[in-house]
Amino acid sequence: MTWRGQLLVASPLMGDPNFERSVVLILAHGEEGALGVVLNRPRVFPIAAQLQRWEALAAAPAVLFEGGPVASESAIGLALIAAGRTHPSARPRDLTSFSILTDRVATVDLSEEPQPGIDKVRVFAGYAGWGAEQLESEVDAGAWFLVPSRPTDVFSSDPDGLWRKVLRRQRSSLAMLSSYPDDLQTN
Repeated sequence: MTWRGQLLVASPLMGDPNFERSVVLILAHGEEGALGVVLNRPRVFPIAAQLQRWEALAAAPAVLFEGGPVASESAIGLALIAAGRTHPSARPRDLTSFSILTDRVATVDLSEEPQPGIDKVRVFAGYAGWGAEQLESEVDAGAWFLVPSRPTDVFSSDPDGLWRKVLRRQRSSLAMLSSYPDDLQTN
């Protein structure tokens, strides 16, 4: 079973500072490993400085996001596809550079000009990567929670609050973790 399009939510006890309180969208998952982007690490660099032609479509906050610790010089674009255009038969021929991940979220080729049919875009520098069975082991050990994604997660205007928001909407004991204090000593 593939986890592509799902979210990884870091456990409050995650020991890796690269992923503390992070929310990761899984872009690829298979026998060889997994790849994703951290959705809640905005940088101070405006997207315009990196890819001016995409600036008008940038979701607020319109900055470059830190997608993860791997290949931070590379850029990955995620697009919100206009309603009704996600099914291949509904897409005009000019939307061939999309790879649909979920509902209306797709990866987009940032080296091309923006195409009609894109509502918003978010750009990530770098990505998170796991080798074969590494991510499954981390999920089994309780470092990550695997939950369904929503398009609003990818394009959240409040990335700093995303970790709590995603946990809060879960219909399980995970919802209680949304109130886990940032620092246990100040609790």
